[in-house]
Amino acid sequence: MRQLQLLKRLTAPWRRVAVPLLAVSALLVPATGMAQVGGLDAITVTESDEGTSYSISLQVLALMTVLTLLPAAMLMMTAFTRIIVVLGILRNAIGTASTPSNQVLVGLAFFLTLFIMWPVFEQVYYEAAEPYMAEEMAADEAMQAALQPFRDFMAGQTRQEDLAMFMRISDNGPVASIDEVPFSVLVPAFVTSELKTAFQIGFILFLPFLIIDLVVSSTLMSMGMLMLSPMIISLPFKIMLFVLVDGWSLIMGTLAASFVT
Repeated sequence: MRQLQLLKRLTAPWRRVAVPLLAVSALLVPATGMAQVGGLDAITVTESDEGTSYSISLQVLALMTVLTLLPAAMLMMTAFTRIIVVLGILRNAIGTASTPSNQVLVGLAFFLTLFIMWPVFEQVYYEAAEPYMAEEMAADEAMQAALQPFRDFMAGQTRQEDLAMFMRISDNGPVASIDEVPFSVLVPAFVTSELKTAFQIGFILFLPFLIIDLVVSSTLMSMGMLMLSPMIISLPFKIMLFVLVDGWSLIMGTLAASFVT
């Protein structure tokens, strides 16, 4: 496949990141697309008495549709959800509506996610990508080997009650181990647990800034300065507090340490 040829040309560090992307894309592609050994035919040429006609393969159309959903699928299976939600809540707690900007927050969340998920990417690369490119493993075996590290990561972060809820909704019977949980059940349970954890961390982050807002608001009311917005006065104090306690280092370290390995 052209994807594998391009993958071999990449350097080893970038291959460890690209392989999980290809693994998830192959997981989402319909089974009919995986049936062809020679790859996907982009254009089908049909000869007839009336002339030559050309048609685009439905498999290519399905693949292109899956590629548009691939970034969202990858983000839902990694640490990105928790990180970006916490950073968004932190910005609202400080009171800076657009500082840092969305691009800065997304970039920071992306590279922190890459830092946290790097052991998972390395495991996928060494256990699935290298044997498959060396023709030591079949495609279906490589696919299962590539998805297993993601399954282990998500299983370690998912709450039992969330997993039980989605198992009950999907009418799946009891399972002996986490490896028997369907992937379609594990992913939404993992995302739900991530959102719960992110909001819990955000609540703790909100408390000190809320106290500053209450103190400033009470002080202004006691002085009779009702027309002055408390946000104007409290914002410098909140920024000063965040800088004095080395807030960014604390936030980044706490987020990285919050993931169970």
